[in-house]
Parts: sequence; structure tokens; C-alpha cells
Amino acid sequence: MLKRLISIIGTTGIGKTRLAIDLAKHLDTEIISCDSRQFYKEMKIGTAMPTDEELAEAKHHFVANLSVNDYYSIGQYEVDALKKLDEIFSQKDVAIMVGGSGMYEKAVVEGMNDLPEADAENQQKLLSIWENVGIEALQKLLEELDPNYFSIVDKDNPRRLLRAIDIIWQTGKTYTENLSAPKDKRNFKTIRIGIDAPREVIYERINLRVDKMIEKGLLEEVRGLIADRDRVALQTVGYSELFRYFDGEWDLDFAIEEIKKNSRRYAKRQITWNKKLDNVNWVNYDNSLQEALSLLEKLSNSEI
Repeated sequence: MLKRLISIIGTTGIGKTRLAIDLAKHLDTEIISCDSRQFYKEMKIGTAMPTDEELAEAKHHFVANLSVNDYYSIGQYEVDALKKLDEIFSQKDVAIMVGGSGMYEKAVVEGMNDLPEADAENQQKLLSIWENVGIEALQKLLEELDPNYFSIVDKDNPRRLLRAIDIIWQTGKTYTENLSAPKDKRNFKTIRIGIDAPREVIYERINLRVDKMIEKGLLEEVRGLIADRDRVALQTVGYSELFRYFDGEWDLDFAIEEIKKNSRRYAKRQITWNKKLDNVNWVNYDNSLQEALSLLEKLSNSEI
């Protein structure tokens, strides 16, 4: 029987961390994170990184393992995550993956094609365009090079724009063409479990979560990162807005409301992304553990 990867998906703030830990404890296994911002040890509060207590409940990988000064690509993550899964599967029949970064989840489950690593010269050129002309110049460049990918990419995420343009320059093919190339088959079976909730519940949880982040010291965390504010990892909701507060551009109440608004927008994008995924088994947010266990039992019985 193939080893099984249980991938937990859902919007920000919906309870993915708790479900992952509870399932890992029940199944006696380990968790790999595919939350691309929880990789960075300096960003604990603003990314809702699992607490020390939560980390002690189940073994986690790819949490606080990098610095914001480190360059780390989806391609590198795919390689590292698959290697870690091989290690876990040598001891266990099942592993858990959790996080809100859809591209990173998809890289592990489906593969990201054989794309070249970042080219330092291209990256420097593109960073210079971004810093001196603005993100609009990168958007325009990508739209000219690959209008199909431009129509679906998160246009406000400079890292996505930089990566796509770099690949196009290196390969001479559009990013869309690169992505459509055949991918390696996985040697494990993935069961996607999505946590579902009404939109008003998602938004209420997001608003409450932002308030709690402020109480926990998000301002101090962001203040300590001002010197690194140009790092790609920090072009993130919760950090970008507070940098503008520290610049004196916005007052604090307005900055907090912008964090909530941009977090809700991010959740909308996650909903759109998750709806396009194959074979998602949805569970209800207020009974996710029992429904997930029931689902896994049914799937196990059907395999026997």
C-alpha cells in the first residue's frame, strides 16, 4: 500500500494548525509546514506561527528554519520537503502537511516541473527594476512576456513576478509553457482535507486574529525588522502595512484596518485557489477533527 500524505488546506485563520496537530497526535506522525512565511524565524507573530506549546505537541518541520535574509525558492522547498517525507515515510505510514501557501502545497503534491534555479544576474536586474521603477514595471513586463500566466498570478506578489520573468528569460519559453511540461509521479498518495466555513465566519476569525497579533506584540516584531523591510519575505500582509505606520504615512488604527482588509483579500484568493484543486475532502470548521477522522476511516476501509 502506498504511503499517505494528508494535506490540510483552508483559508488563513480557519484552524489548520490545530487540526494538523490533533491528527498528528492521533496518527502518531509528524507535520511538515507548507506555509512559506512561517519558514522565517523573525516572523513569528505576524504569520501566526505555531507556539512553542503547539510545536511541543507534535514534531514539526519547516517552521522557523530560515532567516528573512535567506533566499529560498519553491523549487528548493519541493526538493527539501520530498526528502523530509522520505525520512518520515521510512518510519511511518502517514505524514501531515499543512499551510496556506497554495503553490508550495501543490509543489509537493503534484510537482513543479524541472524549472531552473534562480539566475543571480536576472534577479539583480529585476530587483533593480522593482526598487527603482516599482512593481508596476514588473507587472507590465510579465504581461508582455506571458499574458496567460499574468491573468492568474497574484499581481501584488513581487516574488511571483520575479520568478516567472526569470524563468522566461532563462528558458526562452513562457512560464505557462514551462508549467505545462510533464511532472514526476509521486511515490505516495495524497489525501487533501479542506476546512470549510461560511465567509462571514472566516472574516470574523481574521479580524479577531489580527487583534490578537497586536496584543501579542506585532508592532515590536515589525519594528525590529525595519532594517530588513526590502527583503522579499517581508512583502507580506501584516508587515507592509505597519512599515507604513512606522514611516508616519498611516496612523495605527488605519494600518490595523488595512491588515484586516488585506488578510480578507488574501483569504478570498485562497478560496479561489482551493476550489480549483482536485479531490478535496471538505470538513466543517467547528467539527474538523471528528469529520477528518471519520473520513480517513472510510478511505482506509475502501482501500482494504
